[in-house]
Amino acid sequence: MTFKILWIALLGSTSIFAQNKELLYNFNEIPQSLMVNPGVKTSQKWHVGIPVVSGLAFQGATSGVTVNDLFANDGIDFTTKVQERLLDVMGNKDDFSTASQIEGITVGFRGKNRPDDYYSFGIYGEMDIITYWPKDLAILAFEGNGGGNLGRSFDLGDLNLRGEMINVFHFGINRKVSNTLTLGARAKLYSSIFQFQSIKNSGSFTTIPGLNNVYESTITADMQLQTAGVRGFYDIVEEDTGSTRKDVTSLFTERVLLGGNLGFGLDFGFSYNLNPQTTITGSILDLGFINNSKDVWNYTFAGSTTTDGISVFLPDEINNVNNDLWEELVDEIDAALPHGENQSSYISWRPLKVYGSLTYDFGQGGGAVLDNCGCAVNGGGGGSALDYYRNSVGGQLFMIKRPRGVQAALTGFYQRRFGRVLSLKGTYTVDKYSLSNIGLGANFQLGPVNFYVLADNLLSYSNLADSHYASLQFGFNIISWNGN
Repeated sequence: MTFKILWIALLGSTSIFAQNKELLYNFNEIPQSLMVNPGVKTSQKWHVGIPVVSGLAFQGATSGVTVNDLFANDGIDFTTKVQERLLDVMGNKDDFSTASQIEGITVGFRGKNRPDDYYSFGIYGEMDIITYWPKDLAILAFEGNGGGNLGRSFDLGDLNLRGEMINVFHFGINRKVSNTLTLGARAKLYSSIFQFQSIKNSGSFTTIPGLNNVYESTITADMQLQTAGVRGFYDIVEEDTGSTRKDVTSLFTERVLLGGNLGFGLDFGFSYNLNPQTTITGSILDLGFINNSKDVWNYTFAGSTTTDGISVFLPDEINNVNNDLWEELVDEIDAALPHGENQSSYISWRPLKVYGSLTYDFGQGGGAVLDNCGCAVNGGGGGSALDYYRNSVGGQLFMIKRPRGVQAALTGFYQRRFGRVLSLKGTYTVDKYSLSNIGLGANFQLGPVNFYVLADNLLSYSNLADSHYASLQFGFNIISWNGN
């Protein structure tokens, strides 16, 4: 029962978001594309996002088992499902991840004295959590340390997780250097609401035949959970006063407005035309850190011991052990493996992200509707019909630094433009989460009003419980070009 509850809790955290925004990247008609490539081509005079709803993104991913795999009403015993679909399949590099982003304010404008420069600034909130599957610990909890697991060394380093919620204040400059090259950079000030990580654990637990007793168990551990910003919320909830909700809101607001731990980061990007119809782009995002020095609450568990005080085969015999004997064993292990708390500050690095793409444009458009409309986003910048192409096709690469290494995704895309009113982008993405991720994005321009919606892994929408990946982004903006 405990294992089942733990599993539900882990899977519950995956219902929201992974970090790849392959539909938004290079979707130049959408102002928010500046956030995934500061060097994207821009043609508008200015833009303003409608507060809170200008950019909303929700994604969730699991590289292993899905909710449906375990809880579908298929007549298979739950214990059998756990063994065959979870323990026998998933490894310690499989993960459950969730992220979300809410844009509070976004503004962009072209320089009056330097029309080739486009400036943008704003505020957005972001949450990112990733938990790797603790394979050996799960097997220990489910199968125990007896029987076929005698002599097996269970790796305590399989415990690996990281999460944070931050508010970001940013300012960026996008410069058209020439008709073929656009460069961009963005500075970010991070205001942390909370952060936690347990990413450098090591150790083992082993049970073997003993000399003084039937079996002896050896545990060696060097483990740590670091948290910043968590204790403040915990204390408020623990006190459970009549003003709990008000106090939580007040603390949350304070940290959103630079009252918590602070950090700094940079984004860089470019777009370069190899020829009038071929463009390469690239960007590096969140090259930054947060200095966690306030409200720090860390746990440590380190040391080594061997005991043969009592023999316990988990989990079957746990309820049959004499309480006094069990307490003596716990005290013995506790003394040999001291655990503690400290308030030592630490640096947490943002999850670094890298994008790259190659695009080929074809199918020239025409007509007066294109003049000064800002839709010559893939042309040489002149805004004429000769610069405008209705179709784009290409490939994109995405990489993100995670605690257990770099995760990568490869995307193929096709984009079709219907004058200034409508643009559609379709994608096919391959990554560790899915081999059948088909996405579709739509951008609508109704006068100055801009609306976009982007959705990934459309084939899974008929049964989200059986999906390894889900993503949704949408937003509203007001855009002005030179002629309006």
